[in-house]
Amino acid sequence: MSAGALTAAPAPSFLPDTKQLGTPMQIIILMTLLTLLPAIVMSITPFLRISIVLHFLRQALGTQTVPSNQVLVGLSLFLTLALIQPMASQIYREAWAPMEDGSLTPSEAWDAGSKPLKTYLGRFVREKDVKLFLEITHSPVPHKAEELELQVLAPAYILSEMRAGFQIGAVIFLPFLLIDIVVASVTLSIGMVQLPPAMVSAPFKVLLFVLVDGWNLTVGSLMKGLY
Repeated sequence: MSAGALTAAPAPSFLPDTKQLGTPMQIIILMTLLTLLPAIVMSITPFLRISIVLHFLRQALGTQTVPSNQVLVGLSLFLTLALIQPMASQIYREAWAPMEDGSLTPSEAWDAGSKPLKTYLGRFVREKDVKLFLEITHSPVPHKAEELELQVLAPAYILSEMRAGFQIGAVIFLPFLLIDIVVASVTLSIGMVQLPPAMVSAPFKVLLFVLVDGWNLTVGSLMKGLY
């Protein structure tokens, strides 16, 4: 960010004071937030990168629906919970617990809770993606990365993580693609044109994946890259 850039203005608070709201309105707001929770978990957490990489891995193995979507989503979710647990604990200590005690208003709790989230998202966003959404939202360029608002950081994080997931997926695909090419060349050279090369190469790809302990290698690399 340029030193002469304008300082980002503080974002207007859109969280109303719960003391001024009736119980029905509080329930409506809570239900709305719960409806958005799955999209938030899938988009602005490590779940995005992990799920993309695991689906690329299954596609590269050519095992069709093994593991099933439910297994991949469950594995992605539990890995995500392990990764964001420190951040979630910090948000609870600094924002949620004080708001329950009455020492912070919902608006102040939002500001306090968004700081750890901004710090986490800022570790993985690319400057190019941040500039794109600064231009789209017509937001002033801040002096520091900590001054970026979530309306810029969140979509920039999603783009950056999708790019990272596709890069990792492409690297995973290469050794399995090489096996497919070799098997296809061999089957064509011996005249086995009626036997699909994918059917022949699938056992070799699974065997290679098992021999190198592929699940441990893949999951371990993902976790180390996201910690």
